[in-house]
Amino acid sequence: MKIAIGIATRGRPAILGEVLAELDHQTRAPDRVLVCHVTPEDVGDLPTRFPGVEFLAQNPGGLPRQRNRILDAVPDCDLLLYLDDDFLPAPEWLAVLEGVMAANPGCAVATGTVIADGAKGPGLTVAEGRAILAADTPPDDALAVQPHFNGYGCNMAVRLAPMREHGLRFDERLPLYAWYEDIDLTRRLLPHGTILRLSGARGVHLGAKSGRVPGVRLGYSQVVNPIYLARKGSFPWNHAIPSAARHCLINLLRSARPEPEVDRWGRFRGNMRGVWDLLRGRAAPERILEL
Repeated sequence: MKIAIGIATRGRPAILGEVLAELDHQTRAPDRVLVCHVTPEDVGDLPTRFPGVEFLAQNPGGLPRQRNRILDAVPDCDLLLYLDDDFLPAPEWLAVLEGVMAANPGCAVATGTVIADGAKGPGLTVAEGRAILAADTPPDDALAVQPHFNGYGCNMAVRLAPMREHGLRFDERLPLYAWYEDIDLTRRLLPHGTILRLSGARGVHLGAKSGRVPGVRLGYSQVVNPIYLARKGSFPWNHAIPSAARHCLINLLRSARPEPEVDRWGRFRGNMRGVWDLLRGRAAPERILEL
């Protein structure tokens, strides 16, 4: 198999450099590594420091556009592993991926095991992430898998044959940070193969806060994007409505004493704007660009 790693990035060259350095430790080296950025400032001097990495520009940016740009650039590959620009993979990630995909030819999506996720808190430093990786104990069966609902975008691989055969791409109507773009794509792949979580492909998502979407915009997406995907058919209604309602409730309750790194009141205002637009029949993912 020929395996590519694709990373979409915006505004985090220092952390991206640490991730690229971490890829040198893979026990099964990637055949290609591609980084898609928006402006030269997004990557700084990294093209000089990492001459083996392919740097692609995509302007205007947005996660789906950048991930599609990477997709278009790998017609020679069999598997494409999408990593966030703040995800540190364990050295065995690609070796496990190759083994699982060879043993499970019907698998269309493979998502890794996130042993620590800074996105659910204040975030982790690179040093903290590396320490967590070093202390981790992989499972005895490195190729153990479990069926999973969707791929988690910070570390998910897709088999490219069904992607090409059925013309599947990331939905570019989901702008900027593209809330739930990973669910949308991987659930659309489900009719063409299974989605598996890999026990032995492990890593740490730092959850860096720089480059994130402002609270109002993210809050709007938390309500509107699940409903948009449910209408589209890629996200079940019995998941979409509880997801939107849960985020509204959490943001409201925590807005009184918000976490320092989270704009809870802004998110709740965005939630309510999304609900109002849904009631008026004016809701659309792209409307966050007007907020």
